Amino acid sequence: MRPFAHFSPKSLDEALDTFRREGEGGRPIAGGTDLVVQLKEGGHKFPYPRYLVSLRRLPELKVLEWREGEGLRLGAGLTMSEVVESALVRERYPALVDGAGIVGSLQTMNMATIGGNACNAAPSADTAPPLLALEARARVVGPEGERVLPVEQFWLGPGRTVLRPGELLVEFLLPPPAPRSAAVYRRHTPRKQMDIAVVGVAVAVELDGDGRTLKRARIALGAVAPTPIRARRAEAALEGQAPTPEAIARAAALAREEATPISDVRGSAAFRRHLVEVVTERLLHEAIERARRG
Repeated sequence: MRPFAHFSPKSLDEALDTFRREGEGGRPIAGGTDLVVQLKEGGHKFPYPRYLVSLRRLPELKVLEWREGEGLRLGAGLTMSEVVESALVRERYPALVDGAGIVGSLQTMNMATIGGNACNAAPSADTAPPLLALEARARVVGPEGERVLPVEQFWLGPGRTVLRPGELLVEFLLPPPAPRSAAVYRRHTPRKQMDIAVVGVAVAVELDGDGRTLKRARIALGAVAPTPIRARRAEAALEGQAPTPEAIARAAALAREEATPISDVRGSAAFRRHLVEVVTERLLHEAIERARRG
């Protein structure tokens, strides 16, 4: 591991000032569960930082606040354990708990942050599909001010995000769940624990007033494209339709077609496409049943 400077600001403004003052070559660090490993590898896969700016002491990144009519403010600095243990998140956004609750070991969950999971930009990140299906927005602050963008636009490719030099992901903004709606996330891995998703699927549905028609459907896929993606053709095939087994099967088949996975040591592209169809069909049934129960 090569030497680098380290700064530990106590506020968001101080952190942004540090990046402005120190200039190029800086990296933020929150939990460090990904970055520390990369540093130990010597920076072979990314530019080695000249300095690190710790985000652990920034209260602005620890916000967990419900606003009636607006939804949830979810600070990027919240650890996976804090997300999982939040009664508010568990009650209203269980799909996010599904993802955050399987990120590594308990020790990892106590350190890893939900913002870091997004900023690492791994296509297999377990919190990415739930955030996509829940239509979260990302609030970013930097030298040029503040911007809010759909989380779908946050990732550009493996290890790449829209963040510009000196910008920080501050929080996610999640809309309030609609009546008669439900969301769920599942992944397939060779092992139950301490593994990376071969395929991850998040589904969010909303039924109409009598529960007979799908008013809204969101299907998000992880580990089957350069970034987490929405299966938009599958979503469109469901919306406005009765949630029959035949309609659900058609949508799952479309989701399979929208996946563009690679073959690697963890699974072939054909196997991953098969999993997308199977898991999507299963989760659509589960989410629709939950939404009916209300």
